[in-house]
Amino acid sequence: MRKVFFFLIGVLSGAIVGGVAALLLAPYSGADLQERVRSLTRELIEEGKRAAAARRAELEAQLEAFKRGTPVVIERRHT
Repeated sequence: MRKVFFFLIGVLSGAIVGGVAALLLAPYSGADLQERVRSLTRELIEEGKRAAAARRAELEAQLEAFKRGTPVVIERRHT
């Protein structure tokens, strides 16, 4: 039980020290950083939507080929 307690104390103190260090060493002001995070989040969401749409189109084409009885070619993508 003591090991768990000391581990949790260590995690908590590490989180506090990390948070303070992040605030002191941040390269941008709060408003600038928030805008950059929002912008990056929007870009990531749009990229995800484009990837989902492309994958959906690919799966729909494979489904149609399967319905017609033509061979379905499945390409392996390395991510």
